[in-house]
Amino acid sequence: MALMEEWTKRGQWLFRYRGTAPLLLLIPGLGIYLYNQVHPASCFPHVGLAEHAYELICLSVSLFGLLIRIYTVGHSAKNTSGRNTRQQRADSLNTTGIYSMVRHPLYLGNFFMWLGPALLTGNPWFILVFCLIYWIYYERIMFAEEQFLRGKFGETYLKWAEEVPAFLPGFRRYIPPDAPMNWKKVLKKEKNGLAATFLVFFIFDLSGALLSEQGEYNRWLAAGAVVTSLLYVVLTFIKRRTDLLKEDR
Repeated sequence: MALMEEWTKRGQWLFRYRGTAPLLLLIPGLGIYLYNQVHPASCFPHVGLAEHAYELICLSVSLFGLLIRIYTVGHSAKNTSGRNTRQQRADSLNTTGIYSMVRHPLYLGNFFMWLGPALLTGNPWFILVFCLIYWIYYERIMFAEEQFLRGKFGETYLKWAEEVPAFLPGFRRYIPPDAPMNWKKVLKKEKNGLAATFLVFFIFDLSGALLSEQGEYNRWLAAGAVVTSLLYVVLTFIKRRTDLLKEDR
């Protein structure tokens, strides 16, 4: 099998698990975080910040990634930028808005969302390994997606890809989005990420507090986890039982 076909095949397989595979990094990440709670000298200092303040900074990194996803999904055309896992899908080619600056904005958003928990471990080696694994994993997926888009949109795709970088945004290329913000689409598709982000941070924080026997968990994270989890339950109910979140486009 030629290397191009092999990378495409691997990328298509990894594409199916792109939303769950990074969760495997949370297991060693949580272990390192708990070890640092017992042996704080083993992690890099939080630049003089209190532990809870550092947690909120890491959370902000993850929420920044979520904002990138929200902007991308909210302004994307129908049947694009979705959470489909079985196969590639794109009824049209997004070239305006954030797609005028970067070809894979959703994966850029995912990177920051997962970078937050990686930073939370306080271990520079784990952070470096996370970045390397993320790049190797998503590079294959991006390759497979671009092969799909190239085959479907031909010269239109090639011209756009030649001008727009793959992962590091080119801000001077920005073109306002064609479509207005679709909040219904955002609420349906990004409620999972919002709830999961706060839940992951709260689990880390609570586990560390219990292990250190201090019981000083971050109440802001606890409140955020409760509120976003309830929001997830309510939005899931609305999505399944009503037409309130039915997309207009």
